Amino acid sequence: MDVEDRRRYFIIASVILEIVQPLLRSRLENDYKGKGQGSLQAFLSTQPIIHILFHLRHRNAYCCKDKINCRNNSKLPLIYCQWDLLYTENSGQSGHNCHCKFIANQVQLYELDITLASLILLKCCHLGPAEENAVRKLRRFKDEYLSHNIEGKITETEYKSLWTDLTYFVLQLDPNKQDDLIRIENRPIDEGLCSRYSTDLLNIHKKLNEMDTQIQEIGSAVQELLSYHRNIRNEAICQYCKKNFIEQGMEERKINSYKLGQDIFYLHHQFNLKSVLNIGLIGEITDVALMDDGRLVMCLTDQCRLLICNIDGSQVGTIPCCVTAINNSTLAVTVYYPVGNHGIEIYDVNNKHKLKYIPVPRMVYIFDITMINDKLVVGADSGLVVVDYQKGEIVQNIGTNCQPWEIYASDNRIFYREYMQSNKILYWYSFIDDKMHTLTFASIPCSMTSLGDGSLYVICTDGCIQHVSSNGKQFRTLKTNQSQFFNDCPYIRYNSKQKIMVTYNVKTENAQILQEIEV
Repeated sequence: MDVEDRRRYFIIASVILEIVQPLLRSRLENDYKGKGQGSLQAFLSTQPIIHILFHLRHRNAYCCKDKINCRNNSKLPLIYCQWDLLYTENSGQSGHNCHCKFIANQVQLYELDITLASLILLKCCHLGPAEENAVRKLRRFKDEYLSHNIEGKITETEYKSLWTDLTYFVLQLDPNKQDDLIRIENRPIDEGLCSRYSTDLLNIHKKLNEMDTQIQEIGSAVQELLSYHRNIRNEAICQYCKKNFIEQGMEERKINSYKLGQDIFYLHHQFNLKSVLNIGLIGEITDVALMDDGRLVMCLTDQCRLLICNIDGSQVGTIPCCVTAINNSTLAVTVYYPVGNHGIEIYDVNNKHKLKYIPVPRMVYIFDITMINDKLVVGADSGLVVVDYQKGEIVQNIGTNCQPWEIYASDNRIFYREYMQSNKILYWYSFIDDKMHTLTFASIPCSMTSLGDGSLYVICTDGCIQHVSSNGKQFRTLKTNQSQFFNDCPYIRYNSKQKIMVTYNVKTENAQILQEIEV
């Protein structure tokens, strides 16, 4: 095994067990003491808390008290051993299935692991959106990188992105942990401590080993069968997780549909473009792309260049202009040649050079560009042009009977508005039925972006944000406090792999990075 891979595993495990776990316990303690509860047992004994936790373990149960708040959850996240740690059944109350027949144990904070502490925090305590998201992320990091990691190593590629996210969410819960993080990051590997941490974190495998010991008397044949099934199960779990993460590039979870108009994002951070990037003519930014690796690309048409930077404004690069990302290393931009045809240029953003030029005779270079089904779509005079960028040829022309502008693709639909017109219509073409459809708003639609479930955010000229359903048939105005993130914002872009959105305020010249709230 590579020594550095092992040390990286040790560093992440140390942060999880030495910083995150005590931090979650401390946050829980502060919450219940702030409510006047002197101990964890007293907190667990209160009717609202025991009622919530009871329904996280028991299905098809209706309590004799507070029936209106009974919940029949489809999933039971509180497992048997966790419930038994927290509560004991009162034998004198065994006549009915209700939370009132259980009493809280004298459990101590140090007995709560990350999974249980985070579950109680998320379900029973008051957390702000950013705090809630941080708790969910930290618990997920533990599950993804440690609990199923039977090899006990983390590669450099995984570590770089994980360390950035891990430290960010830790500091979001407690900014005073910076020195502790630095200390742990620089520590040499302690193999004995690393093995102990590995045993603590591989809880599934630990339980299976305990089962092995308990049934030794059954015989070697059963032992071999159990070992065989255990290995098959572990391999299936780990290979399934690995396959999902590598091929999908996203968390192993079902994509939930958003309720139209609900709170989806919170402010991650912001930076001033003019001061950070040290450039002028910020108001001349005509398009923005957010790449899968988190880099931000801004188009300065008047200067005939693209600005490439990280989402904190660092590591800026420029290449010689609407823009869309093809993949982590390749961009497509529309270009205008005074003599000759308009067209599309494909750029390698890592090496900052042009890969190819694709002429598109009918294209109008300011009408925007987007990606759909691994093809590029650009606006043309009274139509949309679909281009195979790999072959460098036009594969489809779609008539629109107007000049399409602010083009954006979502699922099998291409959305756009009419160029330089004051109508309040959002147009969209469906590849499914090969037809044009429309939605009419209260004001003129402008920039738009699709979200993780295929729905859209559309900025309108009156400052309102319209949340359009994934089927393009319904919409609702965003009326929550999130609307402040989109004031004076001509462009918005969302990236489903990073789960972040970028907005740009033309008055303050601030770029805002919005993080999606975990659901």
